[in-house]
Order: sequence, then structure tokens, then C-alpha cells
Amino acid sequence: MSNGATYRHIAVIDIGKTNAKVVVLDAGTGSEIAVVKTSNSVLKTEPYPHYDIERLWHFIIEALKGFAIAPGFDAISITTHGASAVLLDAGGDLALPVLDYEHIYPQTVQEAYGQSRPAFAETFSPQLSGGLNVGAQIHYQQSTLPAAFARVATILTYPQYWAFRLTGIAANEVTSLGCHTDLWNPTAQGYSSLVDTLGIRTLMAPVRSAFDALGPVLPPLAAEIGLARAVPVYCGIHDSNASLLPHLVENQAPFAVVSTGTWVISFGVGGDLNHLDPDRDTLANIDAYGRAVPSARFMGGREFEILVAEIGAASPDTVEAALEAVIEEGLMLLPNVTEGSGPFPGRTMRWVGKAETDAAKQLAAVSLYLAMMTEACLDLIGAKGPIFVEGPFALNRAYLVALAAVTGKSVIALPGSTGTSQGAALLTGIRPPSAGENAPIRADLPGLRHYRQAWHSALSG
Repeated sequence: MSNGATYRHIAVIDIGKTNAKVVVLDAGTGSEIAVVKTSNSVLKTEPYPHYDIERLWHFIIEALKGFAIAPGFDAISITTHGASAVLLDAGGDLALPVLDYEHIYPQTVQEAYGQSRPAFAETFSPQLSGGLNVGAQIHYQQSTLPAAFARVATILTYPQYWAFRLTGIAANEVTSLGCHTDLWNPTAQGYSSLVDTLGIRTLMAPVRSAFDALGPVLPPLAAEIGLARAVPVYCGIHDSNASLLPHLVENQAPFAVVSTGTWVISFGVGGDLNHLDPDRDTLANIDAYGRAVPSARFMGGREFEILVAEIGAASPDTVEAALEAVIEEGLMLLPNVTEGSGPFPGRTMRWVGKAETDAAKQLAAVSLYLAMMTEACLDLIGAKGPIFVEGPFALNRAYLVALAAVTGKSVIALPGSTGTSQGAALLTGIRPPSAGENAPIRADLPGLRHYRQAWHSALSG
């Protein structure tokens, strides 16, 4: 990683599905020293629901103008949500609006795409709804709006579109190409056969590293923003990979990262793709260095919220203390609280051995359930080494103890999440701030082996 030590402040353009923000981070500490936010609205007008790109652009420029005065910045990095591609005409303007990936296509279009998309063994990208597969978006635009699509001269991944607006340099980048787009072949480290099936290979912008400084802000734009000197713009990165990057910088593979929020997403860094099963919510992501990262997920955070609302609260200490009694009594929760995703699809939630137990015991059983769901995800991706847990579950001691016991591995809780903006700032070469992590947890819960066997037997019974 390069000359980031020369930077004092990094401006990060961070566009999420719901909200967008521009942040200035201190290069030495990684802390946010200035931030402005806006909603990311979807326009429900013809030809299909699409993002309000010009409103976002105005927001970005106005934010950079303000930050150029104070606190100042000397590099720009970019991170955005995935599942978006931008189609430019020969003049560099939008040939078609940037499609909202939640838009559902007509059944005939979906069926036609399903017949043309590559096999999972080629892309390690499962078939997802709407436009979550970027290939499905391009197929939809191409097949339903052929005259407009004929004007397309360049196709860009979403973070790189904003870099193009700032620098005039068109690029694609692998973290966005490799997040369930159907367009990337992780094994060959190149485009999949779908690019030729769709006839778009010549339209795809050159692939550049996320760490590349594409160029300075264009002079007229720099003057408008009020930049006193040339400011480099880095290529940019997909948001999940922005969050993963600090772990890659700081730790030696193999290890696993369990990122918790609404979704519990497990990354098997240094793992292989041999165990992935598209029917069990697994896929490959591509990290900032171009390496395939086996990934699996289930909606654990949402499930936990639902269960706590039903069961009621209990003190963390009493929940942790109840783990051994729950194992001895055989109280268990089987998947799924929220259906339709995760390692055991098609299952409906069921309690085993639930009588008049108190909230602490029920929540202990929930912690064991979440731990075994996480273990199933880690097994599916062939994860090895220590397990880093970030997000809200890093504060859930009963879950951490249960996960350490059921996997037999060291579990390291990271109570503070680095976030997408901090991860994107690392593209400039700065070092991540030293994470405040807890001591590794290793645990042995008596009777857990038999409990785990009974849990899996109940699933298959």
C-alpha cells in the first residue's frame, strides 16, 4: 500500500441503498471529523424505477465544496452498494437511467435470463430476485429497450461511475464485478461467459485495482469545488468489501469474519469455493485484492429482534449463566424464524422441549441457535482459523461463548465496527486504526456435543 502517509484527511463518498453520505476522515486515527447525509431516493418514473443520479451528484459536489473550506481533504475515495451498473453513451452521459435493483421484471424476461445465465460453478453467484444479479439488469435493459441500449458505449460498476464523474476516467473494479453479478468468473479471475452471451465485452470499461488513484479531480470541477491543488480520486470499492478490508490488512489468512446486523454474513478468508451450495445461501465475493472469498448468510439480526420482542428481556449475565442448564434440559430452537434464506431454507421455526421456561433460558437457547446457524454457515464456506465477530452480536456474550464452544475455535469480538467509509479510506494507503478488540474467547460447555447432535437430528427428522 502506497503513499497514504502523506494524506491528512480523506473524503469518502459513501452511497448506500437507503442513504448517502460524504465523510471526511482523519488519516491518522480513522475517525470521522465531518459528515453530511442525504436520502437516496428512487424515482418511480419511466422507463423503470431508477436512482436520482443528478440529485446525488449535486449533493456530493456541495458536500465537497463545504469540506474544501473546512476541514479540508487531500484525497477522495468511494464506496457504494452493489448490484448496480451504469450505462454511458459516447459522450459520457447516461444512455439509460441507473436501474433500481429492487425492480422486478416481467416473468418472460426473468425466464429468458434464467436460460442464459451461467451455471453457479462458473460464477459462484446464486440466482437472486429482481436486479440483484447485475447481469439480469443488463439483460432486461437490452431486451426491453433495444433502441436506447444501442447507444451504450461504456458500462461501469457503480463506485467507478462516481470516480468517472470526478476524473473523466472510466474503470471497472472486481469487488463490484464479483458481488453476485453473474458477470465474473472467480476461478479464471476474468469475465464470465455471460459477457459474451450478452455481447457486451467491448462495452466494459477496463478493470482497475480498487487501490489505483485513477487521476486528479478534473480541473473545471476542482475550481468549482474550490480545491487549491490536485486531489487524487481512488478507484473505489463495493461496500461489503470496504468493511472486510481492515481485517485483510491486519490479519493473516485463514480466518473468518462474521459481520452481524440485520444479516449475519460470514466470510471465509483464505477458504475455498468447493463447499458452496447455491441452494443454501452461499456465494463468492471478490475482495479488494481480487481474491475469491467464500461467503454465507442468514437473517440472524432480524431473527434476534423478533425473538426478543416475543420473549422479553433478561440481563446478559443471566442469559450466559443459563447456557449450561439449557443444554442439560435440551431446550432448543430450530430454524427458521425468518424463512426463505440461510443454510436451512424451507424450514419453519420450531421449539423443542419448551415448557414454562423463563426469559433467560429461552434467550440462552436463542444464543445457541444463532451460534449453530453461524457454525453451519462457516462449515458451508470451509472457514478455518479464528473467528472475528463484528457488529451488534460482538456485544452478545452468550452468543460469543456459544459460538466458541460449538466451533472449538477462538472467537474475537470487535465491539466497534470500522464501517464502510473507514474501509474505503484504506484504499489511499493509510493504515487502519488499531481496533479495540476483546481477548479471544475459548469455551467448553458441558453436554454441548450431544446437544448439537440432537439439534441436527431434529433438523433432519
